[in-house]
Amino acid sequence: MAFHQLLTFVLISVLVSLSLSDDIPPNIKTWCSQTPYPQYCEDYMAHDSRSSGLKSHSDFKKLAMQITLDQAIQAKSNNRLHEPKFSNGREKAAWADCTELYQNTIARLNLTVNPCAMCTDYDVQTWLSTALTNLETCRTSVMELGVSDNIFSLVSNNVSNLIINALAINKPPPKEETFDDGFPTWASPRDRKLLQMERTSLAWKADLVVAQDGSGNFKTVSEAINEVAKWNPSGVGPGRRHVVHMKAGIYQEHMQVYTPNMMFTGDGIGKTVITGSMSVGGGATTFNSATIAVMGDGFIARDITFQNTAGPQNHQAVALRSGSDASVFYRCSFEGYQDTLYVHSNRQFYKQCDIYGTVDFIFGNAAAVLQDCNIYARKPIAGTVVVTAQGRLNANQSTGIVIHNSRITAAPDLKPVQRSVETYLGRPWQLYSRTVILKTFLDSLINPAGWMEWNGTFALNTLYYGEFQNTGPGSSTANRVKWGGYHVITSAAEASQFTVGNFIDGNSWLPDTNVPFTSGL
Repeated sequence: MAFHQLLTFVLISVLVSLSLSDDIPPNIKTWCSQTPYPQYCEDYMAHDSRSSGLKSHSDFKKLAMQITLDQAIQAKSNNRLHEPKFSNGREKAAWADCTELYQNTIARLNLTVNPCAMCTDYDVQTWLSTALTNLETCRTSVMELGVSDNIFSLVSNNVSNLIINALAINKPPPKEETFDDGFPTWASPRDRKLLQMERTSLAWKADLVVAQDGSGNFKTVSEAINEVAKWNPSGVGPGRRHVVHMKAGIYQEHMQVYTPNMMFTGDGIGKTVITGSMSVGGGATTFNSATIAVMGDGFIARDITFQNTAGPQNHQAVALRSGSDASVFYRCSFEGYQDTLYVHSNRQFYKQCDIYGTVDFIFGNAAAVLQDCNIYARKPIAGTVVVTAQGRLNANQSTGIVIHNSRITAAPDLKPVQRSVETYLGRPWQLYSRTVILKTFLDSLINPAGWMEWNGTFALNTLYYGEFQNTGPGSSTANRVKWGGYHVITSAAEASQFTVGNFIDGNSWLPDTNVPFTSGL
């Protein structure tokens, strides 16, 4: 293009932009100015006929959510029209991850536009957080497989930036302070007693039984999953809970659970074992390496061991990945090495579980609370163990990893050599990484610095790492890191932001699961 043509094009673009800007009502300009990407906000509002006559911030917020959903649907449609011809299996694998993640993004954004009658801004913030996490996971798969992101219009910044704006527009105020037992301050002693009674009021009976000896309905877990999917072919809506019991045995399967409100029960840790061996070293993406991946909301598992046996030499190898909102894991074990437990997205609760690993072995960008759990550091190939790698991308995401009233100790294979291994509580995978350790026993394997860098000074001032009333020989904060984002929490009010009741809104959904929990500190 000749210089005078380029200059003309730029001048016309500026004039069009100014014209559009002049047409934007002052209230919309004001609201857009409060977002991280105000130009995106103004441009999309200016091109949308529904923006005329907006008077309230509530209406502005609704339209912002709708525009974000519309653009996500459009991007997916464009990608379908231009689906590439794959030159190799790695491109096809990355495409598969991105397609699944984008479909889930649209489903979550649809929930923000059409929330249920009882849904709150906290629910909406969860779903927006998940939508953004999904897009970043797509990018991660593309990078892991070393394929060109030019073939993926799904990973463009347009939708990501709109979601980031929506997170800022919707951001709810902090939850109100609760009692030490986690119940809201308005609850009288009688109300609190009734709420406590609700937590143990339900029991579950198996709809299907899986047994390798043929004594059940099926011999494999995958067959049972497929059968339940037929009962809810749309895959949407809460429906009633469907319970699959797995008798003792070792089930070597690679499975995905999309149906909502499914429950897996086993005969106990080490007795009912679901195992696999996919890994990044073996050619999979981290996202798709999971022995079991759970996407259907309301999933519950109890008394089961989930394994990935790829070994430390095969790098990322996930035992379980959960993107299930309001998911619960009770008396389960998660066994692997690098990236064992992938708390990918949404709200999750782990109670009385065992987690084994070496590098970043509890990781992801869910709002996850691990309570009364045993966390075991295993012997690594190299000389470093990192317990957590939390992936919060944006300061307005309602995500983080909370470890409460648990134990972090050395696994049997690490104990003899733990003095030669540096073990840290976590490192910042993303810019706003957030991990909090509350009232947890930290054994002597924990390095006095507590936390380690990801890459130089990256995220050290924007992360939030906190410790509150921990015990044990590794709990001293005297020689902890001096980063701007590290906090020795001394206030119970600050610590209470990360309880089951506040951080994952557990009082609203955990009572129906029949899993015991401590709501407060």
